[in-house]
Amino acid sequence: MSTPHQPHSSSSLEEWLVYLEQLHGQAIELGLDRIRHVATEMKLLKPAPFVFTVGGTNGKGTTCRTLEVLLIAAGYRVGVYSSPHFIRYTERVRINGEELPEQDHVMSLAHLNQGRHDTSLTFFEFSTLSALQLFKQADLDVVILEVGLGGRLDATNIVDADVAVITSIALDHTDWLGPDRESIGREKAGIFRHAKPAIVGEPDMPASISKVAQDKGAILLARDKQWSYQVSPQSWQFEDIQGKLTALPLPNIPVANAATALAALRVSGLAINESTLRETIATATLPGRFQIIQHSPMVILDVAHNPHAAHYLVGKIEQLAPKGKVRAVIGMLHDKDIDGTLAELSKVVGQWYCASLDGPRGATAQRLQQVIPDAALFQNVDQAWCAAREQASGEDIILVCGSFHTVAAVMALGEKEQQLGQ
Repeated sequence: MSTPHQPHSSSSLEEWLVYLEQLHGQAIELGLDRIRHVATEMKLLKPAPFVFTVGGTNGKGTTCRTLEVLLIAAGYRVGVYSSPHFIRYTERVRINGEELPEQDHVMSLAHLNQGRHDTSLTFFEFSTLSALQLFKQADLDVVILEVGLGGRLDATNIVDADVAVITSIALDHTDWLGPDRESIGREKAGIFRHAKPAIVGEPDMPASISKVAQDKGAILLARDKQWSYQVSPQSWQFEDIQGKLTALPLPNIPVANAATALAALRVSGLAINESTLRETIATATLPGRFQIIQHSPMVILDVAHNPHAAHYLVGKIEQLAPKGKVRAVIGMLHDKDIDGTLAELSKVVGQWYCASLDGPRGATAQRLQQVIPDAALFQNVDQAWCAAREQASGEDIILVCGSFHTVAAVMALGEKEQQLGQ
């Protein structure tokens, strides 16, 4: 393979991203030796005095976001690294809740490219190191790292977490992480550290997680054992070793994820007063997580792409008690549990608009139709979205789901329409 054209500090971010995608032979290469070597050389292993690392199958993004808004409200300087992005690469790094200018990313990537010498890095490894570099420069109090894939061998795991968090365990990425919840749990628990708290939000915790915690000497704090929460129609309450918080306002994200973030924050030793916590806990929202972007017809964007996330999404839609038809615009990756996800969504969906997704991992619309024979088929998300909009009445719900790629395509169309002033 020919060496890709090397950009420099005055190149555009777009040129840098093309370069990074071509740099390494494979998109995912598990193993931390190469990235740890570069991070050690460039002194990036301690991006802030305090680090949370958040792994899990579903709920990572909203858990990170809850921690972020609570800590910012308490006056800390906070950096968050998350992936993938929807429309802009700059979405991957937030400092005090804000994205950085493209030029900051370009300078960081150029600096890294020099510092890595001849060590080959994947796109994700490069973007992880770049985030650490940006955090180090920003003089932060706290960094929150969202795990990309698994845990043990994920690029983020070169950093030692002060508090490690696992949100949930379900079957996903089985090609990489193993065929069952026990092996997936083992991989996710790889982010635990000796004598440091390990928060687990998964109620049905695989035994492998407690085994890893024991082997590593981590302090395991499991849901329904060391901490718990209860939800009532108007509020929720949380309880841990420090006591009980009652009548908390209901958040816009899954309560399970807000509670997991709260468990992590309370054990961290980072100070936040109760009135700030109460004012802030319900303010966390995140694009693409039960995001309502329009009413009449209601349009909901949700990145649900496995049965566990689809089950939660179905419950949320049932709460809305739709008067009209639920129309689903869906595209999925072929390495997901397509059958299980569609079976779950079928409980509420009345009309399907199946789109083929591009790229080596994209599933065809025909593959989805094998599970839902009466679905309408489209070559891409744009076409499926247009058809659903044309056919929807004011009382219908249009649900866009199945993948980050599906939601991102509709977000991009929305942004284009706004620019055209339609």
